[in-house]
Amino acid sequence: MPLYFAYGASLNRKLMAERCPQCRPKVSATLAHYQLVFTGWSRVFRGATASLKPMRGAHVRGGVYDVPDTALKRLDIAEGFPAQYVKQNVMVNTESGESLSCFTYVPAHQADEGKPAPEYLSLLQQGYRDWGLV
Repeated sequence: MPLYFAYGASLNRKLMAERCPQCRPKVSATLAHYQLVFTGWSRVFRGATASLKPMRGAHVRGGVYDVPDTALKRLDIAEGFPAQYVKQNVMVNTESGESLSCFTYVPAHQADEGKPAPEYLSLLQQGYRDWGLV
């Protein structure tokens, strides 16, 4: 079963349950050598959305979901794959020190950093609370 590392709106468990009910939260994890930034402009969220930027020494906290093969296409559609986002394989570490091979979604096109909408930030903040990351 593929593992999905979520760092943006998909951290929000309520939103994720609506987008992909078969995906199951597994464990919180950290992605090393990346920084969380907000880029582009989303019509859905009316502002910039979360993205990953390589940066030595930085880290991004997120959540790992189990994604059944039967749910992968639904998740791809929800994440805008492949038009807006592409998949990237990453290694994340859990708090217990376990390394997990996951996929995540990153923007398909480079975009300038921007400001996220307050509603989008609220979704992310709830997601961080859902995973016990704050």
